[in-house]
Amino acid sequence: MEDQVILVDEHDNKVGFAGKMAAHQRGALHRAISIFVFDSHGRLMLQRRAAAKYHSGGLWSNTCCSHPRPNEESADAARRRLREEMGVDCELKKAFSFVYRTKFGSGLIEHEFDHVFFGNHDDRPVLNPDEADDWKWVDLTELTVDVRKRPETYSFWLAACLDRVISCRSLNRAGAAAQKIGSTSTLMA
Repeated sequence: MEDQVILVDEHDNKVGFAGKMAAHQRGALHRAISIFVFDSHGRLMLQRRAAAKYHSGGLWSNTCCSHPRPNEESADAARRRLREEMGVDCELKKAFSFVYRTKFGSGLIEHEFDHVFFGNHDDRPVLNPDEADDWKWVDLTELTVDVRKRPETYSFWLAACLDRVISCRSLNRAGAAAQKIGSTSTLMA
């Protein structure tokens, strides 16, 4: 049976389910997850999507991206898919959500209410070859420059949310520093 995705409205309220390919053929808004894993040096783990993926194959993207199953919480799906795709198991924290829509040359339409999670991990991943062909650690400043210079080598959603990822990382680091010096305010991304 085809994987099902959770159809949502513009406020992320569940409105039903659809087959994954049918949702992408119709451009139906559905729930998604994107995971960004950083090492202790602040570098982001990128994956190169497997060439055989149904869209965006061979492009560099964030550490992991997928869809929750029907009745699965986004945080649970994020942790499950990170293990399945990259062989990485680490604590994940919700950073933000965003909505995007793009049409691919194949005619498929990605229209997602994307929940973004951050994690920390220093070990090498163990790639699932059905999901990823390669991986690398990359500095966020270098990544920003390269995404602007060579956008055709990156997934649409990575480019769409990269500035917000960097902003949230900066806020989180500032909040952690404030807490270390005794501040009572907490920054939430």
